Amino acid sequence: SASALRSFYLQKIEDGHLNNSLGSPVQADVYFPRLIVPFCGHIKGGMRPGKKILVMGIVDLNPESFGISLTCGESEDPPADVAIELKAVFTDRQFVRNSCVAGEWGEEQSSIPYFPFIPDQPFRVEILCEHPRFRIFVDGHQLFDFYHRIETLSAIDTIKINGDLQLTKLG
Repeated sequence: SASALRSFYLQKIEDGHLNNSLGSPVQADVYFPRLIVPFCGHIKGGMRPGKKILVMGIVDLNPESFGISLTCGESEDPPADVAIELKAVFTDRQFVRNSCVAGEWGEEQSSIPYFPFIPDQPFRVEILCEHPRFRIFVDGHQLFDFYHRIETLSAIDTIKINGDLQLTKLG
């Protein structure tokens, strides 16, 4: 049961085992659910203007890429619409974004002022939903905007994360 799982993790935190893995006390909201990559989680109530999604993690030592997607449900077949997919590609230092509506990928956007991710280093990505667009911040700096291609924001209710990273916190 969830409460048994929760008390198991709390007990782990109290006896110090989880503290060492991140080098600092684990935040109370990290242990439940486990942040395993590839990760798929539910966004309660979907997106709406003013809502922010926070992804904190650590880039792997020898990364090729990682991705963060906000999707309309978690269906694989047929594939769920992707409101925004953010993909950090280390080989060419690109941070590309795109969307997929009714099985069709749109035009990829890739312009960035700089590439914000460093192998083996922590990062903080914030996806702020505004009325016309998503606004993306990395480590507190606004990096780019992505105008909505899916109009029904409340349908965007799933976050998927995969690739060469460890997750430390979602919010």
